[in-house]
Amino acid sequence: MPTLKLDHLRQYAISRTLFKPTTLGRAIDKLGFVQADPIRAPARAQDLTLRHRVVDYRAGDLERRYAKLGIEEDFFVNYGFLPRRHHALMHPRTPRTAWTPARAAQAQAVLEFVRERGSVHPREVDLHFAHGKATNWFGGSSNASTQLLDGMHYRGMIRVARRDGGTRVYAVREGGADVADTVTAAARMDSLVDLVVAKYAPLPLATLGHLVSLLSGGGAPQWRLQRGATLARAKQRLAHHRLDGVDWYWPAAEKPMSSRWRADENARLLTPFDPVVWDRRRFELFWGWAYRFEAYTPAPKRLLGYYALPLLWHDKVIGWGNVAMVGGQLNAVIGRASGRGFERPLRDAIDAEMERFGAFMGASSARWARA
Repeated sequence: MPTLKLDHLRQYAISRTLFKPTTLGRAIDKLGFVQADPIRAPARAQDLTLRHRVVDYRAGDLERRYAKLGIEEDFFVNYGFLPRRHHALMHPRTPRTAWTPARAAQAQAVLEFVRERGSVHPREVDLHFAHGKATNWFGGSSNASTQLLDGMHYRGMIRVARRDGGTRVYAVREGGADVADTVTAAARMDSLVDLVVAKYAPLPLATLGHLVSLLSGGGAPQWRLQRGATLARAKQRLAHHRLDGVDWYWPAAEKPMSSRWRADENARLLTPFDPVVWDRRRFELFWGWAYRFEAYTPAPKRLLGYYALPLLWHDKVIGWGNVAMVGGQLNAVIGRASGRGFERPLRDAIDAEMERFGAFMGASSARWARA
């Protein structure tokens, strides 16, 4: 029998998630979850993820079409968008920190206000209730109403109905979409872990454990005490292989050595949150260099740039690009991790990627230069 090699896992990892572009709804369904990020450089992470997987996708399409897609915004292993059937597995959610009676009363009053209005912008809640200011999680100050709405959203009392100019507009979340009570916590957790694995496979064991911790700590904190048992069951049912001292896991029905897993010849500028590059541990195992997201790193200490997009070519991430819209024109500065030059096939591939990127952004033109 042929021996599984790192090359097989790398081709498998790329090909299985960079599937043939399809409709927006089907792409979200195939991904299972799309991570969101508010930074626009030059577009938000969710749009940068979907542009590679949706036919003729344009920046902002997800926000424009959200209300008709049958999806929800919520926290999973991180914040993003997922189909309602997956979302329901996490609810009713019990946060690790209970509200005081006064806070619970405030939430109930706001809930009735939202129900009466149908949908509300946070500004309407703030004007009506005058909750004042409160300290947020990073030490700054924000509207207490906004924080209360965030807490209500997390608890499943309200949902995001749409966004207005990027701001979440809320409606009451009716409980009928929750999974039946007969579905056990263990079965729910197993389904959620399978969703994680389907998105990020193949996974080193350390990453699998980290994702189960994120899930039990944020997505479904009511079952956090089942983390160990959940991980143990996952290790039993998933396919796995030990390679060069690393235990790898993936869905049991998939075969990483299959000839169907072949990366294409395109160059692609990926968001830092794309499934191909999300796991920095796997990134270094696959490509032999360290990529770090530096948006929150002080400028003098940045090595790649504020929002450097990993550059994938064939089955290798060979560098990065910093991309910006300037006066309707899309500009990119692209570097290579190896320090090598840009051979003609690579230049042609980047030219084609910039043309696609420009169409996605609605740019009048697109150009790039070497770092």
